[in-house]
Amino acid sequence: MSLTKGNFVEAFDLNPIGYIVALIMLIAPVWIIVDIILRNNSLFVCYQKIESHLKKTKYAIPLILLVIINWIWNITKGV
Repeated sequence: MSLTKGNFVEAFDLNPIGYIVALIMLIAPVWIIVDIILRNNSLFVCYQKIESHLKKTKYAIPLILLVIINWIWNITKGV
């Protein structure tokens, strides 16, 4: 909510990972529409590549730690 209202600092304080999610939510629909128009499946191919990388330990562990740190961040603030 804070991000949509333009309160960027407050949004970051509440959930730093929210910026990544917001970016994905803005890009994905446009990408889907372009794929439909061009009869392409580039989003699905990109998703498959990202998924295969995320299954590797060297990427999975830091991302899991990032989520845990984000939880701790919110718990210590009482959110």
